[in-house]
Amino acid sequence: MDVKADVLIIGSGIAALQAALLLEEHFQVQIVTKSSLYMSSSYRAQGGIAAVTSEKDHIEHHIADTLKAGEYHHEKKHVTTLIEDGTKIMQKYLKTGLPIDRHVDGKPALGLEGAHSHHRILHAGGDRTGQIFIDYLLHKLSPKTKVNCYEMAYELLRNTDGDCIGALTKGQKGITRYLAHHVILATGGAGALYSSTSNCPTNTGDGIALAFRAGAAISDMEFMQFHPSLLWCENEAKGLVSEAVRGAGGIFVDAQRQPIMTGLHAQLDLAPRHITALALFKKRAAGEETFIDITNIQNFEVKFPTIAQLCYDNQVYLQDGLIPVAPGSHFLMGGVIADDKGRTTIPNLYAVGEVACTGVHGANRLASNSLLEGITFGQRMAQFIIQHGCHQKNFTHDHHQCAEIMPSLFSKQQLQQYMMQFLGIVRNVNDLQHFIQQLPSLQSLLYTNLKGLEQAELELFMMHVVATLMAHAAITRTETRGAHIRTDKLEMDAHWASRWIIFSQGQMKVRNSLYEYHQTRGNAQAIF
Repeated sequence: MDVKADVLIIGSGIAALQAALLLEEHFQVQIVTKSSLYMSSSYRAQGGIAAVTSEKDHIEHHIADTLKAGEYHHEKKHVTTLIEDGTKIMQKYLKTGLPIDRHVDGKPALGLEGAHSHHRILHAGGDRTGQIFIDYLLHKLSPKTKVNCYEMAYELLRNTDGDCIGALTKGQKGITRYLAHHVILATGGAGALYSSTSNCPTNTGDGIALAFRAGAAISDMEFMQFHPSLLWCENEAKGLVSEAVRGAGGIFVDAQRQPIMTGLHAQLDLAPRHITALALFKKRAAGEETFIDITNIQNFEVKFPTIAQLCYDNQVYLQDGLIPVAPGSHFLMGGVIADDKGRTTIPNLYAVGEVACTGVHGANRLASNSLLEGITFGQRMAQFIIQHGCHQKNFTHDHHQCAEIMPSLFSKQQLQQYMMQFLGIVRNVNDLQHFIQQLPSLQSLLYTNLKGLEQAELELFMMHVVATLMAHAAITRTETRGAHIRTDKLEMDAHWASRWIIFSQGQMKVRNSLYEYHQTRGNAQAIF
């Protein structure tokens, strides 16, 4: 079945919906999402949105905090765009009715999270910020935007000129071919590649795999952020315990209620995530249990209703004052290289949100900058597409020659366990080499024929594409930087400062810039 549209959006989180609201005023928009509208990281986001709304704060402070947390591995002009434009957008939302939490005097109730120098985190419904924001956007979305749930995109389509012109999806109705002037990847991250994760099970990096197989450039795949506090029960992660809990007075402790972060960092329990996650990892590796002590937080259930319910559902009783936690995968800083308008290295293909790599998060994302990224670059991308218009005339599909047979793959559970073991917070060259030897080659993954596969098989294949990209990037960056520790290279190496590991057309290279500047067809100036 063929479906034609002006704009095809793959994904349904905050970046997708922010863009759709603007685009639907001008174009016919189709949204395709692998699961329901309520199974995105955006919808589950507890922490809030970082934005400068207080007179005591300043945009320059927010920029400085972002750069410091990410170890200065950034595209700095995009960080400035994120903070400046994001602040304006959030201030507008506050004036137009977004129901955030406020003090009795009407001022926003601003929270504090790790690595932030000021209280600047906007919340809604306590720890239900993502849910409330997504519901707010969905309420504004008009019926003319068609939303197609439970369809998995598994191939991007390019025409004979090399432009992206659509995608193939597989769902309950079989295979659908979408044709569009503009195709937007807003598929989220890849946290579900790990056995311990805060992510939805559907966050398997599909958009990155789609883009890689279509020939788009990918970068920063070595930088997976691990959140220090996932609820840990029955030897598995049950969900996220927001950093806002520590911002409200919670502290990391061991089974004897002794503080864990004392002497490790000046910001103690609100140190950057790689610091806190590593501290808990070491404790647990030594056989000790780790907890958040919440005895200093009054009215916990009122302030954190989602977390309280999560605890009760898993027989964790808050009257004890201890929430058992462990680190797990949380946010991928890397992805499809895109500029501040969402443009990728393939004409008419865009990437926005966690699936994109714009250089705003560096080697370790600052807490609560993710929802800000989605609304900021979702708006900028939509504005560019509106200005550019729909001019594609060539919808002749250039069939990609995929003759390779399916390589040997791990089971989903095996892959998730190996990712946690070999590509977790602590890594070493021997484990990485061992893992890479067991993974398919990049070339075989690029040309594997996916015809006839069921959705679960397609998803497992996409997971292996992303895992292979991550493993090759991780072994190539021979240093410790940001979100992970290399035990064989414990320090940052000046040689790796401002260097980017890029994958494109099945090849990997290291270069001194995320972008290459030159003229390309269709744009006055593109930055690839």
